[in-house]
Amino acid sequence: MTATTPSSASDSIAWIRVSSCYLPLANPISDAKVLTGRQKPMTEIAMLFAEIETRDGHRGLGFSYSKRAGGPGQFAHAKEIAPALIGEDPSDISKLWTKLCWAGASVGRSGMAVQAIGAFDVALYDLKARRAGLSLSKLLGSQRDSVQCYNTSGGFLHTPLDQLLVNAAASRERGIGGIKLKVGQPDRALDIGRVEAVRKHLGDDMPLMVDANQQWDRPTAQRMCRIFEQFNLIWIEEPLDAYDFEGHAALASQFDTPIATGEMLTSAAEHGELIRHRAADYLMPDAPRVGGITPFLKIAAQAEQAGLSLGPHFAMELHVHLGAVYQTEPWVEHFDWLEPLFNERLEISNGRMLVPTRPGLGLSLSEQARAWTREEVEVGKRA
Repeated sequence: MTATTPSSASDSIAWIRVSSCYLPLANPISDAKVLTGRQKPMTEIAMLFAEIETRDGHRGLGFSYSKRAGGPGQFAHAKEIAPALIGEDPSDISKLWTKLCWAGASVGRSGMAVQAIGAFDVALYDLKARRAGLSLSKLLGSQRDSVQCYNTSGGFLHTPLDQLLVNAAASRERGIGGIKLKVGQPDRALDIGRVEAVRKHLGDDMPLMVDANQQWDRPTAQRMCRIFEQFNLIWIEEPLDAYDFEGHAALASQFDTPIATGEMLTSAAEHGELIRHRAADYLMPDAPRVGGITPFLKIAAQAEQAGLSLGPHFAMELHVHLGAVYQTEPWVEHFDWLEPLFNERLEISNGRMLVPTRPGLGLSLSEQARAWTREEVEVGKRA
């Protein structure tokens, strides 16, 4: 019998555009890392976009991002490894992830290197779903048509308390299901006062989370977790350094309030160590940060096996799909910052984010995104 080539193999990757876009933020953003002097206020987000087209004209859009630093490095690495995809079968996503990883193996398998790969990986999944006429969540095997969502963008530490209360109420009126507040200030009394004021303002039934952004040491985390028990929080996020797995595990075992962490980890292997240590009740992987959908699904499978809840970090435009696939009900983070980059908008209703039914991610780049693009490179030739 003569072997036949799958029809998809003839529809190989012919053209790629990689672009570096800088999204300006309306106001400088401060969390605990700024108030402790470790970082400067955030004024923009560096977006890395990958657009992929096959010989038969099928297209996919993917993205990654960086905050405060790293945008030029992500773009430079993506530009270097992009040619490795030309001529390949776009359906072989896992194989291509490995190929891109080995193309840049000398700079490691985490951090900036895999974040650059993430934009291509997301684009390949978007292409595959579009070609199948399915949303990304349906392609992966959706469990639900909507996900719980909570707002973070209104709760940063640069926001005065009176405005914080206004923002929290506005999020609830908009139909967002939960509110997250930033904590971790040098003056712990200010943290306690803000959480207490928001809890009183919204009532006992409103889901409320806090996020210390890794700014407590172990004794402080012990004290603050004990104090915050009274507020019936959904979780306390990043009370310790992201790599202090043992410290997080001790807090998770000691307190009733769940511990959430994982957003700063940049590989499936790092998340595997966090899970092995039982260092979180809520795991918070960020698909662009860990290298795209391929490693995210590996992390989610480990988390499900360990019986952990899921709360993907940032990038709701992608995580609404991935959250819909997880076995148990997740929380997806609502950030409206990226909305100007796309022509489409996510819908919110009754505390939940509706999963788009459009093919793929259901996204297309806006003219504003093109206007904010500082660098781009094209590889291959369009059909």
